[in-house]
Amino acid sequence: MSTTFGDRLEEAVTAYGPLCVGIDPHPQLLHRWGLDDDVEGLRRFGDTVVEALAGQVAIAKPQSAFFERHGSAGVAVLEHVLAMLREVGVLSLLDVKRGDVGSTMAAYAEAYLSDGSPLAADAITVSPFLGFGSLAPAFELADATGRGVFVLAMTSNPEGAQVQHARVAADAAGEGGVTVAEEIVSAVAERNAEGGGSGRFGSTGMVVGATVGKDIADLGLAQALADSRAPLLAPGLGAQGADAGDIARGFGPALPLVLPSSSRGILAAGPAPAGLRAAVRQQAAELAGG
Repeated sequence: MSTTFGDRLEEAVTAYGPLCVGIDPHPQLLHRWGLDDDVEGLRRFGDTVVEALAGQVAIAKPQSAFFERHGSAGVAVLEHVLAMLREVGVLSLLDVKRGDVGSTMAAYAEAYLSDGSPLAADAITVSPFLGFGSLAPAFELADATGRGVFVLAMTSNPEGAQVQHARVAADAAGEGGVTVAEEIVSAVAERNAEGGGSGRFGSTGMVVGATVGKDIADLGLAQALADSRAPLLAPGLGAQGADAGDIARGFGPALPLVLPSSSRGILAAGPAPAGLRAAVRQQAAELAGG
């Protein structure tokens, strides 16, 4: 790829706005759309959503698990969806949350970030909770191929705080004592600083839930997020209870970096593509006014 993921994302967000739409074929949603919970239903769902999103949004987020649950045939549909997103010019952020060590992490990176892989996306989500350094193979391959990596930092699930708010022990020199979330924010900011560029976005992003505004305030992280140049994927808009006002208040100075993400809130307007597009426009308007 001739440009960095951060540059391509900035261009797309400038054109279409920051809204990210999840492609989450829940069994209940398939049934609501009048589709069978099988591979054919999965394919028809994916085709309809991508058709509706073309020319409407900057980025879409397929959730790998809902395709994987159908086995190898479901993964083939995911490959098809990723190819379709490329064809219609919508950036793909594949939600896989991979995290491992050594050669295993390198293999995950090759699956999702290498040129020519049928599962290659513009960016993926990864988990840093085996140590931030364990993600090096993903970072290195993403840098080499012009793709992006979004690191889990402050997720909205209540169990996440057990790890993310835990404090790192201070070393002999008294360094440390910050929360795990703060360490992740700092490490991502350092990567984006080393990556250079003067655009709004670096190519290393973070996942920060749309509903964790109080945690951002309690940890004093709003300015650090703003300074990180990290695109901030913020799941939880709509069905999980967050609205445009929550995002604006919670992220404060980091708001220009936020990619608010809605899945069920948009997809519930299907199965007609016109209904989905109307829901996208309504959500985008709310974000612009929030």
